[in-house]
Amino acid sequence: MNDAIATDAPSLPASELALLETRFPARSVPVGNGAVVSVRERGTGPAVVCLHGIGSGAASWLNVALLLSHRARVIAWDAPGYGASTPLVPAAPSALDYAQRLHAMLDALDVTSCVLVGHSLGALVAASAARKDSALASRIHRLVLISPAAGYGAPSRAQARAKVRAERLATLDELGIAGMAARRSGRLVSDGASELARQWVRWNMARLNDGGLRQAVELLCNADLMADLPPAMPVRVACGSLDAVTTPEACAEVARRCGVPLEPIADAGHASYVEQPQAVAALLREVLAA
Repeated sequence: MNDAIATDAPSLPASELALLETRFPARSVPVGNGAVVSVRERGTGPAVVCLHGIGSGAASWLNVALLLSHRARVIAWDAPGYGASTPLVPAAPSALDYAQRLHAMLDALDVTSCVLVGHSLGALVAASAARKDSALASRIHRLVLISPAAGYGAPSRAQARAKVRAERLATLDELGIAGMAARRSGRLVSDGASELARQWVRWNMARLNDGGLRQAVELLCNADLMADLPPAMPVRVACGSLDAVTTPEACAEVARRCGVPLEPIADAGHASYVEQPQAVAALLREVLAA
């Protein structure tokens, strides 16, 4: 069972909440063995499956979904342990564990072909699903990695891995979910972000579940994005030009590994699809047209 959402979570304007619940509502999709995945879905057409980052959730894709829904079926999941989604069984799940849950979700939704979009931590799951030896690779028509997290699973990153795990968990223990949202959410957007974008990232972060976040920290620490690249299908790699979390320089290394140029998202920080949804939707329209 998921942990309770913080009761002192910051609020969104009533108009935004109404838009979310009427045009991009959440529903629980059974995926076998008593587990469910909470998804938000809008539109018809080719499927675009969106995986959020470590401090976010399915709701954060609202504006991208609204912009694309006239030409695509946009599906955003709450990752295992997020929202109403059942956590994974291992205390320290791997990217493969998350990819297998994604596979079960696509089966349940009858998605046989999709554009898979992974943002930040979601890129680790997306890249694992897109490996040449993955059972999911044949279903992924195109892969889009936005501000991809590289992970700390490479043997050469053992010292950094231990440091990141200790710091992330200590911060969670000290501040709790609500405290993290209050203090850390601002780092996900640029200095020029609108107040509404700031409200969205705070609101999403404040709705995290403690257990799901702890599993996600293990994913971040144990996964190795570079080992899963290049993918088995065409890929685009993008990054907010003002991203202070997964910097353009770091994302350029991912793009080079994939043999493609890094595509900057102007005037955007880490949560580019919240801060600049029009630009991200335009990128995805190009991918759909390819």
